[in-house]
Amino acid sequence: MALGKGLGALLPEFGQAESRALLYCGIEEILPNRSQPRKHFDESKIEELAASIKEKGVLEPLIVRRTDQGYELIVGERRWRAAQKAGLKEVPVLVKKVEGREALEISLIENLQREDLNPIEAAEAFKRLLEEFNISQEDLSKRMGKDRTTITNTLRLLKLPPEVRDQLLQNRITSGHARAILSLESKEKQKELCALIVKKGLSVREAEAIAKRWSEKPGKRPVSPLKKRDDTESQLSSLKDSLRKYLGTKVHIAPKGKRGKIEIEYYSHEDLERIVEAILKNA
Repeated sequence: MALGKGLGALLPEFGQAESRALLYCGIEEILPNRSQPRKHFDESKIEELAASIKEKGVLEPLIVRRTDQGYELIVGERRWRAAQKAGLKEVPVLVKKVEGREALEISLIENLQREDLNPIEAAEAFKRLLEEFNISQEDLSKRMGKDRTTITNTLRLLKLPPEVRDQLLQNRITSGHARAILSLESKEKQKELCALIVKKGLSVREAEAIAKRWSEKPGKRPVSPLKKRDDTESQLSSLKDSLRKYLGTKVHIAPKGKRGKIEIEYYSHEDLERIVEAILKNA
């Protein structure tokens, strides 16, 4: 099934005549949406919204659909929860005549359009839209008005270990921290870095630096050609000095690739005999 009109389904001109009916509904008649993409509700923000509702009422109606049990929420669970805390007996609702799958689509897209949706919740919503509506990431990016890279990076968060996903869901780490954690291949290392971030309150940059350090392969670092040349020249110089002291004369070493020549100077026949004697001394 292709993705439908999404947020367009929330507009008054969309749907049956019943969709345009604004009415007040008993709060106990409304059931939460079982497919609600938002799993974590910040209680402090719900309390703030409840205080606002006590003073000004529910300014934006909830979107619901009729069921055999009453009404099921499509959009507005935060307002519904806050209205209960505020002690309201009824709330304004717009009744939409939609089927379950279309209600799911509207709920997912509406929540994804909100800035405060948790990254894990957004990733799970993206996944449901892709799988249950059988569309590509390219199509989803166009319909959502989001860059495809954003969708891909968000979906990658679902590859995190459950313990790390929970920390992100609880807002103890950010998406930036999560991306740094994902750069590690080992699940154990991912969990270890997450625990360190939470314990020490590391910034994203600090987490990235640790992840990079932990990702480096053990062993010696590769030596640059310049360093190799410097080391070779130092060794040759040391060998030349040793020969000069041992033979008591000037010595030249001329390397050529892996080969080379050793030149030993002498100043008389007697000097040559002395040098040869020194070389053959331990032969």
